Amino acid sequence: MSAPLLEVDGLSKSFDGVRAVDGLSFALERGRITAFIGPNGAGKTTTMRIAATLEIPDRGDVRIEGISVLEEPQQARLRLGFMADQFVPYADLDVEQYLQFFAHAYGLRGLARRRTVASVIEFCGLGDMLRRPTTGLSKGMGQRLHLAKTLLHDPPLLLLDEPAAGLDPRARIELRELLRELAAAGKGVLISSHILAELSEIADALVLIEAGRLVLAGTTAEAQRAVREHHLIRMRVLEDNRRAERWLLTQPQVREVKVLDEVHLQFDFTGDERAMAELLRRAVEAGLGVVSFATEEADLEEVFMRTTRGVLQ
Repeated sequence: MSAPLLEVDGLSKSFDGVRAVDGLSFALERGRITAFIGPNGAGKTTTMRIAATLEIPDRGDVRIEGISVLEEPQQARLRLGFMADQFVPYADLDVEQYLQFFAHAYGLRGLARRRTVASVIEFCGLGDMLRRPTTGLSKGMGQRLHLAKTLLHDPPLLLLDEPAAGLDPRARIELRELLRELAAAGKGVLISSHILAELSEIADALVLIEAGRLVLAGTTAEAQRAVREHHLIRMRVLEDNRRAERWLLTQPQVREVKVLDEVHLQFDFTGDERAMAELLRRAVEAGLGVVSFATEEADLEEVFMRTTRGVLQ
């Protein structure tokens, strides 16, 4: 059985007596975008920096494709791409020179380097910016260049620390599309962000930590089941939502019916999917004029609020 793409094993790290990471363990799979979330000071950046070989832990280890970042840091670096939370431009380089410089630093030479640089330029949409100084880029284009640099050596693992911070809506959408393409190509992406609503749209899995300790890890579906034991259903009717409300309150396994507006209602349902289908059948037969009837999954914001305690450190 092959090793996980990323394995964090009993990681601990303190700064000036404050435990930033405390016995943290989790694993990340290929082809998934994993949201790495937690309150400020939870230890996300410290964990990522250790995984990127930029910090040494007090205890524990991180392995990338089975390779220890402590014992074989050079081999580990070939397998990871780290995008820090802030892009640092080089004052004397334009966009193409910047990428050529880092491609050379990764050991790429000659035709291989030119082809690789051309490939990341095309993938990240930097073709019109090649002669622009790196100090003159917008926030969004700077993040594109930052991501392009991270991809130069084609690493299977990407560690992205707040990549969408400060981006406008269009740039965030474009970044999300790039990340989806990377995951579809088989790369594993660990992404930290405080913009949980956007992470909900792209994350396949999550790792949630607080005070340096693991709170929850798994697929998004597993996380949703962990925080919500029942189904939250949103129903739309043609008219007379008050009648629909009164009817729902008489039904078994229906709880906390809320009228959202003239045509939408929301309610908790404690039954299984077969019982849900039966409820819908009865609603149609009752003449409620049901237009739509669907479950609403718990998003990352709800998971975050239900599982963290607001611990500061």
